[in-house]
Amino acid sequence: MSDQVDLHIHSNKSSDGEFSPTELVRMAQQVGLRAIAIADHDTVAAYPEALEAGEKVGLEVIPSVELTTIYESREFHLLLPFVDWASATIRKLIAEVDLRRRGEARERVKRLQKLGFEIYWEEVEQATSPFPPLGVTIAQILLRKSKPRSDPRLQKYYRPENRAQAPYLFYRDYFMEGKPAYVPRQNIDLLKVLEVAPQTGGVPVLAHPGAYFQQTTREDLAVFKDKGLVGLEVYTTYHSPEETIYYQQLAQEFDLVPTTGSDFHGYYKPHVKLGQIKGNGYEAVIKLKQRRP
Repeated sequence: MSDQVDLHIHSNKSSDGEFSPTELVRMAQQVGLRAIAIADHDTVAAYPEALEAGEKVGLEVIPSVELTTIYESREFHLLLPFVDWASATIRKLIAEVDLRRRGEARERVKRLQKLGFEIYWEEVEQATSPFPPLGVTIAQILLRKSKPRSDPRLQKYYRPENRAQAPYLFYRDYFMEGKPAYVPRQNIDLLKVLEVAPQTGGVPVLAHPGAYFQQTTREDLAVFKDKGLVGLEVYTTYHSPEETIYYQQLAQEFDLVPTTGSDFHGYYKPHVKLGQIKGNGYEAVIKLKQRRP
């Protein structure tokens, strides 16, 4: 049996995933993975379907979620592998995140409208229901429309070399701090989530610490570790080889379990392939199990 795992993938139960939980399980089996964790953005709607599909084909599926949080005005994504997806605590957290994310998304649409872009909250909400729209999802909805193609401000996103990552390029150009459609974060506090995480049954793992919107520092990790952080996603498509080494060292320094995750979405990230990151394999799963609350 393969020792490879992918502990950070997204299904169509999230607003920016392409494949169903059952399809992801079959795909993971085809590429020879031993275990996966479907960690959708701010929802556990992939369960129990994913677990049932895994049992049918003999693939270990680890329940998880990727919560959108904030710390010192920066957005941080927290994974909770082994989460009790039916627990009252995780449902409450998700409800609070959902409310905050919808307010943020609505304001983003308003900012785009003021800039003269033809996009409406009703179409965004309908396209992403029942989930709160992500920034890249809003960008995708705008760029898929025919009229924006004539807008000179958007021409760069339709160029062949940019098309695959167009929603993310738009996000950086318009939704990042200091950009024309920037909206201050309204996410739930990361430290608060870390404090209540044991009540969810999940093991807190910080996703892609080197991501451009996080840029996690040693000082950050010292605080997060003190509040209950257990793991660090060291092996990820977000990291350069140098960043991987840097976060390997920090994981060792703070006794954090290094984990592997591709952050596979499907068509929203066509350059990311399921199971493409060859990190520390099933060893991470064993260590996370040992540290479950």
